[in-house]
Amino acid sequence: MAATADETEAHQDASDPEPGPRRRPGRIALAVSVFGELLITAGVLLGLFVIYSLWWTNVIADRKADREADRVRDHWAHATDTGPGALDTKDGIGFLHVPAMRNGEVLVEKGTGTDVLDDGVAGYYTDPGRATLPTTGKKGNFTLAAHRDGHGAKFHNIDKLREGDPIVFETKDDWYVYKVYSILPETSKYNIKVLSSVPRESGREKPGHYITLTTCTPVYTSRYRYVVWGELVRVDKVDGRRTPPAELR
Repeated sequence: MAATADETEAHQDASDPEPGPRRRPGRIALAVSVFGELLITAGVLLGLFVIYSLWWTNVIADRKADREADRVRDHWAHATDTGPGALDTKDGIGFLHVPAMRNGEVLVEKGTGTDVLDDGVAGYYTDPGRATLPTTGKKGNFTLAAHRDGHGAKFHNIDKLREGDPIVFETKDDWYVYKVYSILPETSKYNIKVLSSVPRESGREKPGHYITLTTCTPVYTSRYRYVVWGELVRVDKVDGRRTPPAELR
């Protein structure tokens, strides 16, 4: 016998759960939800910080370094003084050219503090015994540092250098051409012997005309130092067109 409509409706009503207020999530579930949102926010902030550190600081530093470089070249174009004193300008002392690093010309300024290197330049050490500039003509070690990541990252590709590669330092009047002869991929950041006038850790025992490039390693850390040594092979005079030496053509 078929069920009546009233019986069917009563059966459906009996099978439906009784209406009532919704249960609120427990404290543990709420805590997990909040913690998850915090993790997402932290991840976004960390990502933005990485972008700022590894990209935006490069943009800012390169812009400033380009302005400083223009001032140096303008100074050279209008200066009438010559000799070692002509090297010293308030904006920079010259330009470093290292083809193997594919970093273009790098302005060199006095000092190796972050207030100097963060401007996208290379800086030369000025501590006693480590301030031998090539323009003096004296034997010694022209020691330089630059960032490897962020703030221009001018020495980012220092690991591309090999023995025999050229390193050229350009001043108002001269091109100083060095050749890489020794590389130290890792040493303590407290190892100042690598900056000595006679860098014995490079294998040299006698005074000469050396250049030393230093930067942090591994990449994106400052735990150790990467060191490259070069030795002067010749000095070319700058002509009216500032024709670069053969190593840069």
